Amino acid sequence: MAQVVAKVGVKKTKGYLYFIDKKGDVSRAKMARGGKRKGKKAAPEKVAKVGVKKEKGYLYFLDKKGNISRAKMARGR
Repeated sequence: MAQVVAKVGVKKTKGYLYFIDKKGDVSRAKMARGGKRKGKKAAPEKVAKVGVKKEKGYLYFLDKKGNISRAKMARGR
């Protein structure tokens, strides 16, 4: 299944989407809700600076405990 790459312990806030950015840091963006129109998109903000080196063929994500984990991507089934 998934393996923990870095123990960060990020506390998640409701209404935000958490992701691992290109630099390997944890970032968050305000979630858009259906039907609501807004003028400008809010830029993602960094939550934790980690600097994880990403390997090809893996999906990196923030798990329930707030740590960075990875799982092998299913390709070419």
